[in-house]
Amino acid sequence: MDNIRAEFPILSRTVYGKPLVYLDSGATAQKPRQVIDLIDRLHREQNANIHRGVHSLSEEMTRRYEEARAEIARFIGAAAPEEVVFTAGATASLNTVAYAWGGRFVAAGDNIVVSEMEHHSNIVPWQLLCERQGAELRVLPFDDEGALRTELLPSLIDARTRAVAVTQASNTLGTRPDLRPVVEAAHAVGAVVVVDGCQGVVHGGVDVQALGCDFYAFSGHKLYGPTGIGVLWGRRELLDAMPPFLGGGDMVDRVTFARTTYAPVPLKFEAGTANFVGAVALGEAVRFVRQFDPAAVEAHETALLRRATERLEAIDGLRIYGSTPDKCAIVSFGIEGVHPYDVGMILDKLGIAIRTGHHCAEPVMDHYGVTGMCRASFALYNTLSEADALADGVARAVRMLKQ
Repeated sequence: MDNIRAEFPILSRTVYGKPLVYLDSGATAQKPRQVIDLIDRLHREQNANIHRGVHSLSEEMTRRYEEARAEIARFIGAAAPEEVVFTAGATASLNTVAYAWGGRFVAAGDNIVVSEMEHHSNIVPWQLLCERQGAELRVLPFDDEGALRTELLPSLIDARTRAVAVTQASNTLGTRPDLRPVVEAAHAVGAVVVVDGCQGVVHGGVDVQALGCDFYAFSGHKLYGPTGIGVLWGRRELLDAMPPFLGGGDMVDRVTFARTTYAPVPLKFEAGTANFVGAVALGEAVRFVRQFDPAAVEAHETALLRRATERLEAIDGLRIYGSTPDKCAIVSFGIEGVHPYDVGMILDKLGIAIRTGHHCAEPVMDHYGVTGMCRASFALYNTLSEADALADGVARAVRMLKQ
């Protein structure tokens, strides 16, 4: 762990004179040195626009950009690099599907099924699509333990269902639902399955072909990469059938005032100057992750979650939200009579960074009848002593706030 933590420069800093305990990786993960150094080196030595230049710098950056695409395709189990579209993040990826795919294949009277535990970015684009097309939005609920109620799928999915949108791992509850019944039910009626993989790709990883979904989205900054870069994976036949979402340079074959033809996928969905530095850096982040044994990372994160859960549960008046057996390393909690923001501010003074609020998942808050929660999200660089620091800090905050 000392060697791993040394790869993340920010973990050596202090906050209010205390060693930083960073437990907000679910919002954005810290970056390893090799990613930070690469970004700096690209700007210093190799900065040039991709795809449109014949000079050496442009060709070098284009090669690195496409190598990153291939690296990410291998990492998520894509059938080919062309199925990987670079976007500004998971939100942009999901909106691309809702606008480009949804605009062509969803009509009035159709319906879209969305799970109750989704992040706003996998809810609002589908609401907007339904409003535009005259379709119906249906909700697949979860129970109080945080388990997705897949037994209700037959009552929600029918011949007019066009898409089912679901998370691979909840950013609030940590739930990793079994997506097999979702995929089977959707495909049985010809609907597509759109998966938000922002947390899932980090905690446990993904093989999109084995998962059986049709679209998969994630953001680079949660996977130890930079902000402003994300991925949309889609089955090639679906991407080919979709019109472009954005128009501009680099996504065209030929432009005339009479008619424009488009470049093949994935360039058809990568209009304008790409975030080529971000894409290359995301490829580097993937290489960083791939050096670790996934089973060892999973075991380490499970130990962190178990320690934090056991210690937090011993605090009077504290409730943990989400208790499914296979949840990922995210623990959200509330304390009777105590506002989450107050807990977060006291922890901050102790050098402990957590997230407070609704976590862009207000339907989850509504389910439990609360306005916000405290959330600690762990990563491979966290330690058991930091899990203990969290529990000790929360206990101290409770004593202070309840006096």
